[in-house]
Amino acid sequence: MSEAAVFASGKGHRDENFPVASLLIETRFRAPIMAFYRFARAADDIADHPAAGAEDKLRALEQMRATLAGAIDAEPSALALREALVARGLSVQHGLDLLVAFRRDVTQRRYASWDELMDYCRWSAAPVGRMVLDIHGEAPATWPASDALCAALQVINHLQDCAKDRRALDRVYLPQDELATAGARVEDLDRPAATPALRTVIVGLARRTRGLLERARPLAEQVANARLRVEIAFIQALAEDLVDRLERRDPLSQRVHHRKLELVGPACVTLARLVRPPSPSIPFPSTERR
Repeated sequence: MSEAAVFASGKGHRDENFPVASLLIETRFRAPIMAFYRFARAADDIADHPAAGAEDKLRALEQMRATLAGAIDAEPSALALREALVARGLSVQHGLDLLVAFRRDVTQRRYASWDELMDYCRWSAAPVGRMVLDIHGEAPATWPASDALCAALQVINHLQDCAKDRRALDRVYLPQDELATAGARVEDLDRPAATPALRTVIVGLARRTRGLLERARPLAEQVANARLRVEIAFIQALAEDLVDRLERRDPLSQRVHHRKLELVGPACVTLARLVRPPSPSIPFPSTERR
């Protein structure tokens, strides 16, 4: 049994907050996307395991890294991803980048500022979008808008789950400087409802996330694959609706996640946008490490 198998949570792609390889994705692309998802799911289960120690988690993540890099063949999800990518002539780099974020999740529980959170998203979120684009054969020029969308999705997840992350893992992604400025404390996340100060922070972060979504909006128009274009437009509309909800609802005491019937609104927005004229591109500031 691999190290990662010990940490498996049993979660699957249907448990995620946003679509993973939905039926909109062409069949020929679904297998490598699902291989990447299973790899990410295994790494996430390791980093988020509530009982395992940091040393054990880091050892399991290293086994995944070494397998993906081709040094060993020990971890099944990493081996399956490596083989799927090699068969298509694609690099394993996005998977290696993703592991940077999961190692950080093991060792870092607080984020000092929005900039530090965005650097985390460079590793935790951007590789996911880049991988999907690469699998579809899309141009690297699509990466900046994709990075913005993926960062927005990551922050939305952090805001929706801020109380759960604090309760289960004592992990807080809300920037510490913004908490301090608003007069909020980490301990406010332990309350049954957000204090006014904590609501100020959450609403402020939701509005900053709206700025990321503005930068991401040209992405659907930039991709060549028609079905991927629809998938991206739907995810964009879904994310914008969730940001609206986060501005109006308290994630500590109210439901933010969509129920199935509530997806009709974002679906209608998607259809409307796909028939609009193209909008100008807004560049996303690069956080690449040279």
